[in-house]
Amino acid sequence: MPDPLFKKVSGHKRKRVSQPTVSNPKPRKVSRKNANNTPLGSRKRRGSDEEDIDERDEAVGAFDNVDLDGPLPDMNESGDEYDDETPAQKRLRLAKLYLNNVKKSVAGGGEGEDDDGEVVGWDAEDLDREILESRLQKDVLEHSGKVHVYVADSVGSNVANAPSTRLRGHKMPVTAAAMSEDGRILFSASKDGNIIKWDLITGKRIYTHFRKKRPPPDAKGKGKEPVVIEGHTDEVLALAMSSDGKYLASGGKDRKVVIWDAQQFKWLKSFAGHKDLISALVFRKRTHQLFSASYDRTIKIFDLSPQVMGYVETLFGHQDVITSVDSLRSETALTCGARDKSVRFWKVVEENQLVFRGGGRSALRDVLEGIPVDDEEAEKRREAEKAKKGTNDYHEGSIDCVAFIDESTFLSGGDSGAIRLWSNNKKKAVYTHGLAHGLHKVHSETEGIVTSPRWITALAVLRYSNVFASGSWEGMIRLWKLNDQNRSFSPLATIPAPGVINSLQMISPPTGTLDEARWVSQSPKLSAEPEDQDLDSDDSIPVPHPGVILGKLAKHTSRRHCVMIAGIGQEPRLGRWLRIAGEGTGSRNGVLVVAVPQNESGAP
Repeated sequence: MPDPLFKKVSGHKRKRVSQPTVSNPKPRKVSRKNANNTPLGSRKRRGSDEEDIDERDEAVGAFDNVDLDGPLPDMNESGDEYDDETPAQKRLRLAKLYLNNVKKSVAGGGEGEDDDGEVVGWDAEDLDREILESRLQKDVLEHSGKVHVYVADSVGSNVANAPSTRLRGHKMPVTAAAMSEDGRILFSASKDGNIIKWDLITGKRIYTHFRKKRPPPDAKGKGKEPVVIEGHTDEVLALAMSSDGKYLASGGKDRKVVIWDAQQFKWLKSFAGHKDLISALVFRKRTHQLFSASYDRTIKIFDLSPQVMGYVETLFGHQDVITSVDSLRSETALTCGARDKSVRFWKVVEENQLVFRGGGRSALRDVLEGIPVDDEEAEKRREAEKAKKGTNDYHEGSIDCVAFIDESTFLSGGDSGAIRLWSNNKKKAVYTHGLAHGLHKVHSETEGIVTSPRWITALAVLRYSNVFASGSWEGMIRLWKLNDQNRSFSPLATIPAPGVINSLQMISPPTGTLDEARWVSQSPKLSAEPEDQDLDSDDSIPVPHPGVILGKLAKHTSRRHCVMIAGIGQEPRLGRWLRIAGEGTGSRNGVLVVAVPQNESGAP
């Protein structure tokens, strides 16, 4: 009998039996069962996955009923009325649509639209062409991603005459404050778990959303409906507001990202997923994309557009807790990882990250960078650099806050008291300013007077401009001017602010927005200042009473302002290792709002 392995294969092809055509074939139903002979999807999971599983089962069932023999859709078919237009006509149509949207935003909305979608009811002469041109120029410059707003000199010269107001309503330290870009409303959060909405025109409180009670332990369990809590049950540590003022996001110790309708101040949705407290939030400029940073060392991305309103993805990379996050117009994010001493520049679309290392030098880093450890000349060079820096050279053990200047330049600050300027084209800091807020002195019974640098607790940048602010607990907020070509920066001015600066924000609202504000147009009487306090500072300053206005503001016509919002507390935002309180210190829990007039020539 011949071996089947060497059996000759027939050269004839196998004939395919043709099946009769059916005019209306019945869809084939596939029975999806598991090992227990139970249809999949019948068992419901607990928690928020229940709806997702049901929707997935419905989607699978829908695909089972699809007629696979039907014609495939044409991918080149547009499905709209613009099939026959040329590329030039398409560009013209999109340009008209863009200009129409700009007219709506500048004019505040038209009385109506015609059949072509054009705004009607507005006279062309009523629409200021200069405002429209400046808006278009601003959009073009923002797309470039470079610094183009040069107002540092204007802001520095007008700080002494800048009006200010303090908003008090929290019983515990204020941890975050967020203002809308139109400069009309402001939200503040505190360790008391409350969120307050303020009207910046009147300076009055609109509404307070109080902290919710935690559900009882027996409310959770198998077979029980999940308890939906419309708010927070613990300290609120972070706030963020979208560019269009539609959404407000909040997060804190209860590990939830809560989304609010900013205009109505109503709860919309809560997102769980983080395994530790949420320390920072930020919206990508001109979008509804939200970044959340957490102590679980991850960054989560959410899409809050009405069609999605859900979680997108998670970014991993940090080796310690994340304390700050920032974002601008492009699909990038900037984070710092506290004691992993790294700043990470995330490119979301490309799915990669750039790592920038802070802190001092080490033998391991020298090996990684190719520097011989036993090189005597290199050691002497390092010793000479250290002696040259003197007392300003403090080891950086933690990076606690970051802020974008433009799409390629950013800042960082940490426990060494130094502010560093970075560029995404270089791995090392471009410029470092040590001891930006001086030294903190503490008397010890055994060691005597112990000095340490004041931490940089907050950073804020007027977007795409050459001015930024930093905060600590020395009793003032410092303004800085970014020098030409983004290579260095220098001190610009100071603003008295007793207490711990837990958050900072700088915004330039539209021209004339704050002219109606009572605290801007009227100059209240100045109250007496308390006695000067040392505050453990080498260059101590008189601490003003919380009701003191920083300067008298002369009556003026409609102007543009650079508004700075500072969330101030008697304790740090993420701990209780420091407390500034007592009579005469002037430290109160609240929000400081300062409106610095800008010259028209320097307005963005």
